[in-house]
Amino acid sequence: MENTATLSSQNSDNKLKSVSLLRSLGPGIMMASAAVGGSHLVSSTQAGATYGWQLAILILLVNLFKYPFFRAGVQYTVGTGQSLVEGYRKMGIGYLWLFNVLNFISAFVNIAALLLFSSSLMGYFLPISLPMPVIAGGILFVCLAILVAGHFHALSTLSKIIMAVLVVTTVIAVMIAASNGAVAPADYVSPSPWTMAAFGFLVIMMGWMPAPIEISCFNSLWLKSQSKEQKVTARSALFDFNVGYIGTAILAIVFLSLGALVLNGSGEALQTSGIGFSHQLVSMYTSSIGEWSRYLIAVIAFFCIFGSTITCIDGYSRVLTESTLLLSNKTSDSDPKTAKKLLSGWMVVVSLLSFSVILFFTSSLMSMMHFAMILAFMTTPIFAVLNYLLVTRTQLPESLRYSRKMKWLAYVGFVYLFGFLAAFIWWSWFM
Repeated sequence: MENTATLSSQNSDNKLKSVSLLRSLGPGIMMASAAVGGSHLVSSTQAGATYGWQLAILILLVNLFKYPFFRAGVQYTVGTGQSLVEGYRKMGIGYLWLFNVLNFISAFVNIAALLLFSSSLMGYFLPISLPMPVIAGGILFVCLAILVAGHFHALSTLSKIIMAVLVVTTVIAVMIAASNGAVAPADYVSPSPWTMAAFGFLVIMMGWMPAPIEISCFNSLWLKSQSKEQKVTARSALFDFNVGYIGTAILAIVFLSLGALVLNGSGEALQTSGIGFSHQLVSMYTSSIGEWSRYLIAVIAFFCIFGSTITCIDGYSRVLTESTLLLSNKTSDSDPKTAKKLLSGWMVVVSLLSFSVILFFTSSLMSMMHFAMILAFMTTPIFAVLNYLLVTRTQLPESLRYSRKMKWLAYVGFVYLFGFLAAFIWWSWFM
């Protein structure tokens, strides 16, 4: 009887722990929602459509090499109760200024790219034709209204729903496409991505894969916000992060598979306009699942990018608010009223700047996306160094420090990041 009671108690404890881990899901899933938008629907799909399966290994390696620097946000925040931005300030005012300037530029460029993409998808199923700036303005208004009304709770719930629907739909599309077989002729040979001519595309793909690295600061601030509302442990926070991060890596391969199975070797050229690419993206799903799903897929794809857009508006604004307060020797905890006003102000500022950028790229979605990805690629090494220095210089609990293996992975990551950056500079300016 005692053994039965003990076993029952252990099962009950395991169930409680499992439920607790599931409830902890939030910041990591929100980070995944921000990541999946451009890097997966655009660059992963393009990689598969143009080069077939050849870039699958590179996509996995990119995710692996960036892992220690994204994970830093969880380690530092759980270990200190502070955000990465507060950590940069402790390292020195120069580090914070460097981060702030780069983050500000990245904010409106990346949001503009996502906003243009979501506007293109919205235009796909609108009953009337509207100018792209009008659609973008409407989406921006909705984003700001949701954020001002709900903030963390609404955003977290929305992210989970969008990610679940997107994952299920995409996996189904790939499975059906795989059962139908590739569209490429038997003698078709995909072009090689391992040439200097393809180097620019590799850089574009790696820039947002899995996401711009400053999103680690979003995760840090969301985690800090979550910890005020529920108990967050190192185990639950790392579980949440790993689910989101590993999930985005797997999804990248899934999207690459969709491009490889449906477009690679089909003879259909990739579109560069917003509406053109949106039509092409939706057609990849409908050619697998069936014509009946066309508008359903368009809506799902829209909400995926809409989720990325609203998540980035919230995340960049939170980070800019935190850094602005720290530059004034304040924090969001010490002056919550000012922080709330600043957050709303930064949301409006980055939204307006993003909208102004769209006016110059209205007819060329891919050019806008590529520009944002190249900018992310060039700033990534700097953000990676900041995160690594902060975590290694801070006295964290043993369970949250970099292990020897993680440090070696970070060293390899630095070689990869700075090596490709040097090669890109040489390729861009000296070739």
